[in-house]
Amino acid sequence: MVINKKNQNILKRVTSKGVFPYQWAFTLLLPVRNIFFSPKQLIERIGLKENLTVLELGPGPGYFSIPVAKKLKSGMLYIADIQQEMLDYAKRRVEKRKLKNVSYYLCNGKTFDFKDNAFDIIYMVSVIGEVENKEEYIQEFYRILKPDGVLSITELAGDPDKMTVNELTSMIEKHQFILYNKYGNKRNFTLNFKKIINISEIEGI
Repeated sequence: MVINKKNQNILKRVTSKGVFPYQWAFTLLLPVRNIFFSPKQLIERIGLKENLTVLELGPGPGYFSIPVAKKLKSGMLYIADIQQEMLDYAKRRVEKRKLKNVSYYLCNGKTFDFKDNAFDIIYMVSVIGEVENKEEYIQEFYRILKPDGVLSITELAGDPDKMTVNELTSMIEKHQFILYNKYGNKRNFTLNFKKIINISEIEGI
């Protein structure tokens, strides 16, 4: 890649806060990522089962999407991104592997055109910090998750938009979610929140 002024600006976006530029999506496929957090770890942490309906926010080029779709033998994976170029990149990689249980959705940054109670799991990896309208997104997550549905947030070291455990817990639990398990450490962690229908459910967690 020629490092002209345009590419320098794109490279600056990679290392600064904000939406990850699609022009550098290929870096999200580097095998070294497995050292820090692998698709296998994600699948284990979110409790993925073969028949679930799952939504992935910010899939990039599909690093996690493809292993998740393969696991969902009788389920369905929806991947949503605010950049059409990222969705196109992921779609090419998914179709190359002849996976038929993946659907693609372009986000508008505020709401989601999905029915209420549509998903068993919603997950994000190093994405929530990039979202501009976080509160609106969380409200939508609550609406489109099934009763007892899981909202799973993974944050990794090195992400300039990374949020802390306390920041995420405080923000998400305001919207009728409860943190019910967590994995990892302060540098690399996964938080799983459960959708709460009524207060009595909290006592049973």
